[in-house]
Amino acid sequence: MFPKPHSQKMAGKSMAKSISSFLTRVLFGRTKATTNIDAKPTQRFANIAKTSLEDFSPETIVFDLEGTLLRSSSLFPYFMLVAFEVGGFLRALVLLLAYPFVCMLNQETMLHVMVFICFVGVRRESFRLGSAVLPKFFLEELGREAFDGVMGFGQRVAITRLPRVMVEVKHTSCSTSFLKEWLGVDTVVGREVAVFRGRFTGLMEKNKVRQELSRLLCERRLMGSRATCIGCFGKPWPFDHQQLLAHCKEVYMVSQAEKRNWHLLPNYPKPLIFHDGKLAFRPTPLATLAMFMWLQLGLPLSILRIILGILLPFSISGPVMAMTGVKITVSKPQNPNFDPNPLANSTKGTLYACNHKTLLDPVFVSYALSKPLTAAIYSLSPFNEAISPIQTVRLARDREQDTKLMQRALTRSDLVVCPEGTTCREPYLLRFSPLFARVSKDIVPVPIDVGISMFYGSTARGPKCWDPVFHFMNPNSSYTLQILEKLPASYTCEGGGKSGVEVANYVQSQIAGALGFECTLLTRKDKYMVLAGNDGRVKAEN
Repeated sequence: MFPKPHSQKMAGKSMAKSISSFLTRVLFGRTKATTNIDAKPTQRFANIAKTSLEDFSPETIVFDLEGTLLRSSSLFPYFMLVAFEVGGFLRALVLLLAYPFVCMLNQETMLHVMVFICFVGVRRESFRLGSAVLPKFFLEELGREAFDGVMGFGQRVAITRLPRVMVEVKHTSCSTSFLKEWLGVDTVVGREVAVFRGRFTGLMEKNKVRQELSRLLCERRLMGSRATCIGCFGKPWPFDHQQLLAHCKEVYMVSQAEKRNWHLLPNYPKPLIFHDGKLAFRPTPLATLAMFMWLQLGLPLSILRIILGILLPFSISGPVMAMTGVKITVSKPQNPNFDPNPLANSTKGTLYACNHKTLLDPVFVSYALSKPLTAAIYSLSPFNEAISPIQTVRLARDREQDTKLMQRALTRSDLVVCPEGTTCREPYLLRFSPLFARVSKDIVPVPIDVGISMFYGSTARGPKCWDPVFHFMNPNSSYTLQILEKLPASYTCEGGGKSGVEVANYVQSQIAGALGFECTLLTRKDKYMVLAGNDGRVKAEN
């Protein structure tokens, strides 16, 4: 057994020297020889990420998430995301106002206060931020050098100062973990937030980390040579470090000075396709303060933009909206025979198939064509449907009934549909439903891309009636639409004898090619199961 650090005075000095030197060794690219806790020499490695790990990979690394992997040690942005998403602007404002006073406290008390502000009264069953919102912000803060080093180990045990529910979600409908899913961590050790009658009390349970860590390390020691632990931590320690050092072969400390030289990951460990939440920026204290200062102008401006979009004719809506900060860019085919109003020369209208970025997509397609269209909708809230400046056709998710509804709408006007069935924020396209391909032979693909700076205008959880308000609260937003050439008759169901799936896949590939996006086979149901734990059917009252 390795001796504990407090067993002898001289051993304590030796350990302190050893820890400071470990900082520059194996994990972060130095080449000097190292010594472990009992002063035995260890192997030299130039860099874990660049060294053969045949003898090293079976070993276990125990690391803390915040001190080892994240470039910034500040936990405020993650708690602000929780406060904003579960409590809106009011709880977020309380956290922001309390933060200067909280910073005067020691690290442990500071953590407890922020946990209480963010979690007290929140329903346990509905809390899914650990899988829906936070992973994106964790991934954006990972240091490449530390990530490469940690991923070189065969087994990984992660310790977090954050409440465990923020990095690991466990429900009857799903069980996901940011650390397990994205970093391949075998075990996550963290404190739980106490629950009373289905709601968080805001108080963290005590001693659970120490007990769980002790159990895990003892189990791994009994496994033999494969149980050798390498500890890697930043300050402050997230647990009783004396207990851990007694089980670790080597310990590496990570300093803030080294973190400043880290680089972002060039690519995520796997594609990030689905994520939720309203905030599109990392909510540091200064950035959050700027958001609240902007709200005084942003909310009235959002209401003004919505009113102008409803009342003004489509022919002048674009220039007026541009004056308020909403930039609309439209590109149309160079074909001189392109007819923006084919209904005048036909008994049926044209079907415009676009990818789905926000609830406002059909409205902006109408702006682009300078004429009112009819939008096929699924679960649009009654409020948004009532204020829509264009007509809507509510589909019932029944193939035969929806086909008749869309065919009937095409006899009255042009129709715009979003075959993805739900929005996707990232540069990916979900699988297109083939229903639209069977109702018309006049199909025009419309690629859409959206640029925002502060708020996302789409959500998978909560009331959707606020989505347009959040989108128009962005100081500057942009909508880019490309009206592509109508599909050749040979690529349609009627003219070319293609199946609906073949046409849908072709339209998907055309839109993806124009935008530089990637096609996927994921569906609306897949998105909502990941983000909300349901099939995406929105209740009427939302």
